[in-house]
Amino acid sequence: MTDSDDDAAGDTFGVGIHVTDSDLQFVVHVPSNIDSGWRDPDEFQQLVERVVWDRLDQRRVLQAVATDTPAGETVSLGRVTLHPDGTVIETDLSAPTADDA
Repeated sequence: MTDSDDDAAGDTFGVGIHVTDSDLQFVVHVPSNIDSGWRDPDEFQQLVERVVWDRLDQRRVLQAVATDTPAGETVSLGRVTLHPDGTVIETDLSAPTADDA
């Protein structure tokens, strides 16, 4: 993917799982120059989360993170590139392993 045409490129969101003392939190890193078509932050964050769990085994990922990651750390799952209409342009996702923690 090239960045020569920003409209064609979409917006890339980093995704991960943040560990606290009491829970695991799905986090979405939003680009600072996000397309103005993303009007509802909750909506696009839910879309990003749906795309991730459509591609990764949620239970396995969360178990690995809970087992191997100390509180206060965030495990990166990768990136998702989308258009505001929900079209998935590209994903670069991977499930964490014990070495990632």
